Formats: sequence, C-alpha cells, structure tokens
Amino acid sequence: MTDSLAPVRRANIIGVGLIGGSIALGLREIGWHVTGEDRDPATNALAIELAVLDKIGFDADAEITFVATPVGAVVEAAQRALAASTGVVTDVGSVKADIAHTIADPRFVAGHPMAGSEQDGVTGARPGLFNNATWVMTPTEHTSDEAYTVVRQVVRLLGAEVVSMEPVSHDEAVARISHVPHLTAATMMVMAAGSGFDNEAVLRLAAGGFRDMTRIAAGHPAIWLDICEQNKTQIVESLDDLIEGLQNARNIVERTDRDQLRTLLTGARKARVNLPSGIPSGLELCEVRVTMPDIPGAIAALTTLAPEVNIYDFEIAHSSEGQRGVAIMVVALADQPSFAAKLGEAGYRSSMRKLL
Repeated sequence: MTDSLAPVRRANIIGVGLIGGSIALGLREIGWHVTGEDRDPATNALAIELAVLDKIGFDADAEITFVATPVGAVVEAAQRALAASTGVVTDVGSVKADIAHTIADPRFVAGHPMAGSEQDGVTGARPGLFNNATWVMTPTEHTSDEAYTVVRQVVRLLGAEVVSMEPVSHDEAVARISHVPHLTAATMMVMAAGSGFDNEAVLRLAAGGFRDMTRIAAGHPAIWLDICEQNKTQIVESLDDLIEGLQNARNIVERTDRDQLRTLLTGARKARVNLPSGIPSGLELCEVRVTMPDIPGAIAALTTLAPEVNIYDFEIAHSSEGQRGVAIMVVALADQPSFAAKLGEAGYRSSMRKLL
C-alpha cells in the first residue's frame, strides 16, 4: 500500500515486451506512474489496453528508465534516455560487456534480470515475473554510487535479489548457463522434429524430460540474433566445452564403460542437487512425486494442502498421455511423513526418495 501523501514515483520503459511489460506491471502494482514506448505501434496500443502502461511516450521527469529493447539497440536507446532526462538509466540485456563499457555516463547502470518465460511479448507480461529472481547488476568505474543505489532499490521493489558482477564475468557465466543451453534446446528440438522417423509419433513420445529440457526453445527467436552476435566469443568457447563433453560421453557409451558412465552421471546428479536454491545448509531433503491432473488450479490445490511444510523446489513433468502430470517437490525429510499423510487424505498418491 502506498502513502497517499507521498509524491508518485515515475518510471520509463523503452521496449514493452515480456521483460519491459513485466517491469511496468510490477511498478504500477505498487503505485508508480509508468510511461513507456515500443517501436511497434500495435504494441503501444496493446500496452494501454492491457493497463501495462499509464501513458505512451517518454517522461523526462522519471527517476528511472528501463531500456528493455533487443541487445543490439540498447546503447542507442540508453544514450537517448540519458540525454532526455536527469534520472538514472538501466538496461535488461543479457550481454553486458560491450554495453557497460560503451556507456560511460555515471547515471547508467547495466543490468540483467535472470527471469523469463516461453511466452513472449507484452501479452506474456506479469507483475510477479521477478519474484525471487536474480537480477545481475554490472557497474563499472564510471557508475555513480547514487545511480547504483537507486537501481538496486527499485529492482528489490520488484521482488528480485541483486547480485553484482564484473561485466565480462557475467557474459562468460550466462554463455554457459543461459545462451548455450538455449542453443542446445533448439538443436535438440530440431533434431527430434527432423529425425527421419514419423515426426508426429516421435514428438508424441516427447514426455517429461524432453519437454523440460527443450521448453526454452519456445522463446522468441529474434532476440537471440543480437545475443549470439554480441556474446559470440564466450558462446563459442562454451559450445566447444559442451562438444568436448558430449564427445567424451559418446566415447564412454561406445566402449560400454559402465564405471566411467556411472561416474559421469553421479557427478551430474550431485551437481544438480547442489544447485543454489535457498535451502538451509545441512538440511536432509527428500523428493516427493505426486500424480496430479494437468488442469488450471491443480498446483494451487496441491501446494496449499500443508501450508506448514516448506517446499524448497517444485517442478511439473507433463505427460504426453492424457490430462495428467507429475508434481516433483523437494521438502525436508522430517516433514515428509506429515506431508504424505495430508496428500493421502486429499486423495493423492505419492512416492518419496531421499536425496543424497
């Protein structure tokens, strides 16, 4: 709730797609006045119709401007915003080195929210997109402390956690954990669709694991052209490492080396389980799997059965057969018996596996 006597805070959004639209909705939800513009007139009209923006245009008195254009257009858009206003300017591009070092204005803070969706465009925008997301900020020697503080505070209002990184280190990291995985998912999807078998039959067999691994391939292709061009060196190096790893896996399988295969898969499993997740250190965990109907509202019904149980991780494996799926939840081992009991009382069948 906002103080009715406090001045209304104001922001600009340049580029009203999924990310820009979600920033706008998040700020409007907490009482900000948001002005924005997109290069597509139809998007501008839709942003007003959907109440994503208060006004089309540019507010010279806004305290912050978010540049949410494709990566290749960020520098020009940010420089125009800096010239047209006295507020701070930040961007949301997923490649940072060129942008951060090209713009030397102390009011500019390069940033990158680690959030997204397979949906694209302003119609996919939602105010809670950044809740618990990591938002990377990559200040340089030119960035003023005041500008950094403003952006950090506003980003936290959107529900994100701020992490500061050096721009080149950021680009190396996202090449491995974002850019190459996207290219890998796209390649796997193309491979399955053009497998030489009955394509419809192959794709019908694509259930949980394959769908989870290739979900990001549904993202809008256009944004990846600039990303791959601007982060080319880091992406190529990471692709080389991936190819080397796949070649190693191929050789292990070809020579039926069960010991090496077990070592590879065990190491991958441990690394996956140990991904940062906000789970308290030393807590014993278990994985609970529950078959559930794949219909709207099913997740809410399931996760509110036992509000006293912390669910540290949650994912859905959709089935290719009928309207059902499997909810995969990670909870404390000590909470599993009571959670299983609540599930049983509600008619759910569950299975449990202790995590190492």
